[in-house]
Amino acid sequence: MTKIVNHWIGGKTVEGASGTYGPVTDPATGAVTTKVAFATVDEVDAAVAAAREAFATWGQSSLAQRTSILFKFRALLDAHRDEIAELITAEHGKVHSDALGEVARGLEIVDLACGINVQLKGELSTQVASRVDVAAIRQPLGVVAGITPFNFPAMVPMWMFPIAIACGNTFVLKPSEKDPSASIRIAELLAEAGLPNGVFNVVHGDKVAVDRLLEHPDVKAVSFVGSTPIARYIHTTASANGKRVQALGGAKNHMLVLPDADLDAAADAAVSAAYGSAGERCMAISAVVAVGSIGDELVEKIRERAEKIKIGPGGDPASEMGPLITKVHRDKVASYVTGAAAEGAEVVLDGTGYTVDGYEDGHWIGISLLDKVPTTAKAYQDEIFGPVLCVLRAETYEEGVALINASPFGNGTAIFTRDGGAARRFQLEIEAGMVGVNVPIPVPVGYHSFGGWKDSLFGDHHIYGNDGTHFYTRGKVITTRWPDPSEAPAGVDLGFPRNH
Repeated sequence: MTKIVNHWIGGKTVEGASGTYGPVTDPATGAVTTKVAFATVDEVDAAVAAAREAFATWGQSSLAQRTSILFKFRALLDAHRDEIAELITAEHGKVHSDALGEVARGLEIVDLACGINVQLKGELSTQVASRVDVAAIRQPLGVVAGITPFNFPAMVPMWMFPIAIACGNTFVLKPSEKDPSASIRIAELLAEAGLPNGVFNVVHGDKVAVDRLLEHPDVKAVSFVGSTPIARYIHTTASANGKRVQALGGAKNHMLVLPDADLDAAADAAVSAAYGSAGERCMAISAVVAVGSIGDELVEKIRERAEKIKIGPGGDPASEMGPLITKVHRDKVASYVTGAAAEGAEVVLDGTGYTVDGYEDGHWIGISLLDKVPTTAKAYQDEIFGPVLCVLRAETYEEGVALINASPFGNGTAIFTRDGGAARRFQLEIEAGMVGVNVPIPVPVGYHSFGGWKDSLFGDHHIYGNDGTHFYTRGKVITTRWPDPSEAPAGVDLGFPRNH
């Protein structure tokens, strides 16, 4: 019997009323295992209404109440991390260790939310004028929404909702329809932790649900992670409807390898960052820029390591890389490899014909490595979101930096070198929001914010960290004057207020 994933509204499961369902496949077998209900406009409205009703009390609740619930949720999430990882593997396809790592990184943001008290402290200036004090405070926005991608069905929602609800907001999540089960299990754990009904809601669906959240007058802010074209659309549409928006888009992350680098360490890092989670992550290294004469040696070291990666079902402990999320996506990724030679690239490894015995209908693709890729090639220009690594060549550090900065994306980047001076220059000169020095995937820890530059981010706020707290609250400044008890009431002064 096919499993059905329904909505979570007002603290309980709500069966889909539209009659429209989307298929959820096991990427390792290609079989449809689940159907997910797609919401109508009325169902989205019901979720927003539940969140609005809950905000009336949750927004006035004490910090102690909010954080105590989040502490309980953290304990439950930790206790059920294997279960959530299994749900991720079953619907996304990533190996169990990757799925566990995803849950662990989500837990970091829950940790941050548990200590939100510090981030929400206000400011006070006394005696700015005679008996006049000025205070600055931050207050919640109301109902906020999150629209999240398939590649991290647990972690990316946890980049958003723990901070949002810790700040006093209520939340409506629209997760990816490709792997929806983790979001519902998280909703159940929040309820078990004591979160009041309506504070956290989940609606599944497609563009109908997304567009309704973007236009709904009671949704005050929208957080999004996904591709650049959709991020641009989310930002434009939600902003036009008067909402605060943080929309994180796509990436083409580069790793610059200088001639003095430890090439073994650089090759290890490139393989891990390019092929981990089958390349389906916005922080994957998808382009290595080899500087000077090291290119051939570096490519050979990458090839040697890449050929040893064990590809198989995510539930098999021996597997190091799983399948891609859907057959359509698998075929699209393969097209970049099959067309690479005609665009001037040298195909070192071609994984397009890979399959796994006993799982022939799975969404399999092997490791692909392209060398001497011209910047005009589609494999370089597009975000592939699969296990395809492009190697480009540059004669000098300056040429490599210019190449990277010419990219329309600016999410993350890395440099591998033993030269501290070169690394320092790179940190300052590179046009990207996250930079690694001998670190291939510079995803910040929870108390620093995540976000890129250029076409990798639309909106003024990065996600989580201090930016997350600021995004989910708005500032208010209060100027107060109390007369001294010994003074009689003064006459009315119609002049301009004086500070001195």
